[in-house]
Amino acid sequence: MPADVNPGSPIAPAAPARPAAPAGRQPSLRQAQTALTEQRILAAATELFLADGYLATTLEAVARHAQVGARTVYVRFGTKAALFKRVIDVAIVGDTEPVDALGRDWVQRALTAPTAAERVAANAAAGRQVMQRTGALFAVAQQAAVVEPLIAGFWQEGRAATRRIQGIFWHQMADDGLLDQAADLDWLTETSNVIVAAETYLLITRITGWDLDAYERWIATTLTRLAAAADHDVAPPAG
Repeated sequence: MPADVNPGSPIAPAAPARPAAPAGRQPSLRQAQTALTEQRILAAATELFLADGYLATTLEAVARHAQVGARTVYVRFGTKAALFKRVIDVAIVGDTEPVDALGRDWVQRALTAPTAAERVAANAAAGRQVMQRTGALFAVAQQAAVVEPLIAGFWQEGRAATRRIQGIFWHQMADDGLLDQAADLDWLTETSNVIVAAETYLLITRITGWDLDAYERWIATTLTRLAAAADHDVAPPAG
């Protein structure tokens, strides 16, 4: 999964799967073939993880579905957990390019838009975009984490990564003068981290039946109200 996962991701960041070609230089034929093979494997793996679940999916089945040799999958990914992690990485940002979430224009809008309302709306839109591509995979990951220690570890690390992204969002708002000077940035970070979490998306859509439009509106409305409340004494009592 790419470094600096964007809001809502429960999976930890990871190094890019392959180095980018130097600026101004086109990828070699071999690099292009390697990238195409990876895309086929990831597409096949995504279909099988969603259709059959994590436990029932094997690397051999992925290789057959992708029409590549099993050794290719083993050499490229090593383990099923690593493959699953890469599948979610790619779903989060939308492609296999080695550009992390913070480098994506749809995340940058949440950090640079001229008004607080536009930044909150961009934060909500980013969360919606992630869940549209990855929500069903997050459900698979949540189930897999119960029985697969590596996935459980990725999930826990991802919570911290999501918190860091939310911290960047609120601190940038404060630095740019878009929040009340008395705003409790730690409270905003911790609370919004829960709101945009993948677990929250899975639970709230299951309970309410909301579609992505409703989910995005809820995120935007809730973050707006959080910002308005953040200058009050809202921290939980000590102990």
